[in-house]
Amino acid sequence: MINTIFATKLNMTQTWDRAGRRLPVTIARLYTPTITQVKTADKDGYNAVQTAFGAKKYLAKPEAGKLKKAGTTASLAYFREIRLAELPDLQVGATLNPGEIIKVGDLIKATGTSKGRGFAGTVKRHGFSGGPKTHGQSDRQRAPGSIGQGTTPGRVFKGKRMAGRMGNQRFTIENLTVVKVDGDQIWLQGTVPGSRGALLTLTKTGQGKFAGLFEATKDASPKTSDQATPSTAQEVTASNETPEEVKPEVQGKSASKEESTTKTNQS
Repeated sequence: MINTIFATKLNMTQTWDRAGRRLPVTIARLYTPTITQVKTADKDGYNAVQTAFGAKKYLAKPEAGKLKKAGTTASLAYFREIRLAELPDLQVGATLNPGEIIKVGDLIKATGTSKGRGFAGTVKRHGFSGGPKTHGQSDRQRAPGSIGQGTTPGRVFKGKRMAGRMGNQRFTIENLTVVKVDGDQIWLQGTVPGSRGALLTLTKTGQGKFAGLFEATKDASPKTSDQATPSTAQEVTASNETPEEVKPEVQGKSASKEESTTKTNQS
């Protein structure tokens, strides 16, 4: 069973669920991949389907030949494999519908490449606090400080946290809930790695506990405490009496109170 789709990160926004909670969501555009190759365990050593999607102006000759063999004339940009435990009944040239693979309330993990931040120091890259501003170190607040021991062992251990290239790495964020699937767009609760336009691999991992709470739209507004549900409002209206029925009763009570007060004063 195929449980992986591909998308492009668009932007972030917010929405509300049915319980009135505000949710940060990431909007991504789904691709409809075309199957260009089917790999089997007997021939290739593992089961997988190779897909192609996206748009590209120019194609290399191997890519053009693979697409021609798949029976498509489109210039597709990305070629990605999806490994499978069991090979489904799919043919080369068929397309995958993302809306049938991932639905609202599913839990997914999103894999992408984080933003590249260039060469960064230890304070920005690892969160070092830096040195003191006193005792002759007024110009060394962000210096890394000592990096190793003396004669023993006489070297710097591998993996020492130092300055270097930051970002531009593959990251996976797990347990993201699908809030909405609208055509070729998918809304994910939370953040995903990468900048706008980054390629994402979305893999279904399970079903969320509160799937019914995430059927929200962008125009949804939070529920306030003074808004009553229709059933509650009907019960309140049914239990109250009309003003015409209440008014004589209240006047009768006030009149009886006046009569009792007059009798008490006379006595």
